[in-house]
Amino acid sequence: MQAPEPPQLHFPSPYERPHTAPSYAQTTGRPDGARIAAFCYGTYGNWSSAPDAAPVVFLHGNGEEHGIFGPTIDAIAASGNPAIGIDTRAQGKSTRGTRHLTYELFEEDALAVLDDWGVGRFHVAGFSDGGIEALLLARDCPERVLSCTALGANLTPEGIDDEGWDAESTAAGLVAWADWIAGLGADSGIDPELLTPSEREARTTAELLRLMEEEPHIEAESLSGIACAVTIMAGEYDVIRPEETRRIADAIPGADLTIVPGHGHTLPKEAAPAVTEAVFRTMMRACEEDQAS
Repeated sequence: MQAPEPPQLHFPSPYERPHTAPSYAQTTGRPDGARIAAFCYGTYGNWSSAPDAAPVVFLHGNGEEHGIFGPTIDAIAASGNPAIGIDTRAQGKSTRGTRHLTYELFEEDALAVLDDWGVGRFHVAGFSDGGIEALLLARDCPERVLSCTALGANLTPEGIDDEGWDAESTAAGLVAWADWIAGLGADSGIDPELLTPSEREARTTAELLRLMEEEPHIEAESLSGIACAVTIMAGEYDVIRPEETRRIADAIPGADLTIVPGHGHTLPKEAAPAVTEAVFRTMMRACEEDQAS
C-alpha cells in the first residue's frame, strides 16, 4: 500500500488552563468500556443544591479538554461554588469506548459522572460541542439543571459556516493514514509507535470531525420547555451562523442572548472575562428565580 500524505497536525493556539489545583480527579467507567475523566476544583462532596452554592459543570468543545475554561473555573472555585470539569469521551483524559459517538451519548456520560459523584442539582456551562450538551441537559433534566450558559452551540450541522474548510476531506486523509499504519508489515522498516499522529489518534480525530458533519439534529421546538435561567452566547465573528444562534435563543423562553463584539468562536480562550461574567450572571438569575418561587 502506497503511503498517503501525512496529515498536518492541528495545533490549537495556547489557552490558559486553571491555576487552581483539582481537589479530586477520577474516572467513571461506562458499560461500553469508556472511562470518563472528571476534575473537581474547590470543595468535593457534600454538594449543595442551593443555586448560590451548587456546583458548576464545564463541558468543552470538539477535540479539546475541560481546561479551556481555565480562568472561569478559577473564578467559580474562588467564589465558593465547586467547579467540575468533564473531559468528553475520546478527548482529554477520557477514553473512547465502543459506542457510536453522538451528543446524546456525551450527555449520558456527563450524567453518569455526576451520578457517580452524588451531584444532584447543578449549573452547566458548555462551549461548542459542550454547548450542545449543555442545552440537552437543560432540556432533559429540568429537575437538576439550575442554569445553563451555552457558548457557540448549534442545533444542526447546517448551523455552522465552515468558511470553505472541507472537514470530510480532512477526515478521509486521517483514515487513509491510519489504514496505512495498520498495514505496515514487520519488514517495512517503520516502527508505527514513532509515527505522528498514531493510528488511534488519526481514527479518533477523523471520527470527531465527522461527528460535527453529521450531528446534531435537535428540533428548536424541543427547547421550549427549558425553564431554568439560560444565556446563549456567541462571538460577533463566530462560525455558528447568526441565525442559528438567534433560533436557539428564541426557542427558549426568557433566554438572554449575548454577542461578544470583536471575537470569534473560541470565546473561553479569546474572551474569558466575558464568559466568566456571563456564567455568574446566569447563576445569579437562577438564584433570584429560586428566591422568588
